[in-house]
Amino acid sequence: MKIKWLRPLLFAVLLLLTLWLLQRLTMPKYIHENEEGVLAAEYYDNAGDNDILFIGDCEVYSNFSPITLWKDYGITSVIRGTPQQMIWQSYYMLEDTLRYETPKVVVFNVYSMCYDKSESEAYNRLALDGLRWSKVKADAVRASMEGKETFASYLFPLLRFHSRWKELEKDDFTYLFRSEQLSHNGYVMRVDTKPVTTLPQPIPLADYRYSDTCWGWLDKIRDCCKEHGISLILIKSPSCYPTWYDEWDAQIADYAAANDLTYINFLAHQEETGIDYTTDTYDAGQHLNLSGAEKASAWFGKILAEQPGVLDRRSDDQIASRWQEKILFYEQMKASQEKQLEETGAVTSYR
Repeated sequence: MKIKWLRPLLFAVLLLLTLWLLQRLTMPKYIHENEEGVLAAEYYDNAGDNDILFIGDCEVYSNFSPITLWKDYGITSVIRGTPQQMIWQSYYMLEDTLRYETPKVVVFNVYSMCYDKSESEAYNRLALDGLRWSKVKADAVRASMEGKETFASYLFPLLRFHSRWKELEKDDFTYLFRSEQLSHNGYVMRVDTKPVTTLPQPIPLADYRYSDTCWGWLDKIRDCCKEHGISLILIKSPSCYPTWYDEWDAQIADYAAANDLTYINFLAHQEETGIDYTTDTYDAGQHLNLSGAEKASAWFGKILAEQPGVLDRRSDDQIASRWQEKILFYEQMKASQEKQLEETGAVTSYR
């Protein structure tokens, strides 16, 4: 007796497998272009036993080195930063992290408070496509979508990227089922230097007040941390540009004081950190290079080490062994970038 439903079932399975393969093939691989697009997904390989969580935009993943925090203080940390990360995306990065671990401290970079709507679909994709599917990701997508974006295109990226079949390159096949590690627990290394020479004059704004939308999301980050017994530290990461207005700074300082939070504006601590914007930036002051990130982390580590529940974990053999592997990768990438710089005069690949 023939099983009538077997052939339709096999056809359906084959169709779904084909669509899944096409989706994998056409989705951007973020290997040699828009490399920061891998950051959201890389977290899952580093999840667990992290006492410190950094959330925010490029000012966290460029400016702080978890390897330095480990080497100097035995602090375990991870950065969940993505390009132009909106504050609601930072909130959902926190919520997603809590599915895997509960850090003792969350460090949030407040620059994104000046944006109350998504900048572009491209930035949304860099932040969201790498998240594992869950209710948290679904909520993050709904909060982020702008213009013609649809929820279905995030659920089934083939709907968005199907036209890329015309542009497929070697990377799309090489990295069909794998990727290459870019970050060091979320930190993106750059060893090259482009010093600050001049800075544009700040453009006066008509209104310096943050929107109710942004205040609402900051409240949600605060409340989430409080609910889970997590200390929240607000920072303005070290950078010379874009402009960080005194009026913005005052609002954050007032919020921190009203909510019994720590707020650190790194721009006010340049002497203590030792950051030199003629040697410690790779793009004329917007982001720190490796030497700058290590200086910022070494100084900040003293503060983080004093937070409740943050321990020196170097005596834990299992954790120390994992971090020794991370240090090795860190030193290998540093040597690779220094070789690129020596041979070509530029860092042509983060890896």
